[in-house]
Amino acid sequence: MAKLSSELQRFFFETEQPAQVKLTDILLLVKERTFGFLLVILSLPSALPIPAPGYSVPFGILIFLLAIQLIAGFKTPWLPQRMVNHPIKLETVQGILKKGIPWLQRIEAIARPRLVYICTTLPGRIIIGSAIALMAISMMIPIPGTNTLPAMGIFVTSFGLLEDDGAISLGGLVLCLMGAILTTSILIAVIWGGSSLLDYIKIWLGR
Repeated sequence: MAKLSSELQRFFFETEQPAQVKLTDILLLVKERTFGFLLVILSLPSALPIPAPGYSVPFGILIFLLAIQLIAGFKTPWLPQRMVNHPIKLETVQGILKKGIPWLQRIEAIARPRLVYICTTLPGRIIIGSAIALMAISMMIPIPGTNTLPAMGIFVTSFGLLEDDGAISLGGLVLCLMGAILTTSILIAVIWGGSSLLDYIKIWLGR
């Protein structure tokens, strides 16, 4: 099976494509790697160190829908046709991939099937789906700082799902936990006026 980075490079840079592409076009690359592939592609723009603006909310919604289906045990994902047929400029996709493909290649270099049960059994997929659903909600929060780390958690966890690499998925779940702590801290700071979760922890430990 060809590496995802190679397929994306070939599809978007080595073959002629229209000025606008759709998610349905990208799905031509899916084959049997449905959930993992979609989650990796949808989280990539927000997971980059320099994320593309405007994608966190709509892609977060799609990721949340996929995560719920993963939890429910769906074998084949379903997405609203209106969203998967929404046109995206080819140059925008290429710009994201120029930054994202090197990151994909780094993970692909260490990925291999291991701890496969984490990615293939229903309990494992429920845990992964639950973590991804929570991170998708974080991505949709319109507050700076609540998007990138959760999206990175989704990206790494989903890449493990894509490659049946439970070790990488576990690493992604750790990132999801860190994303949840960061988002909670930011929300506390916004709601209670400047004090972060870490401040409250320090106060509690100091008692």
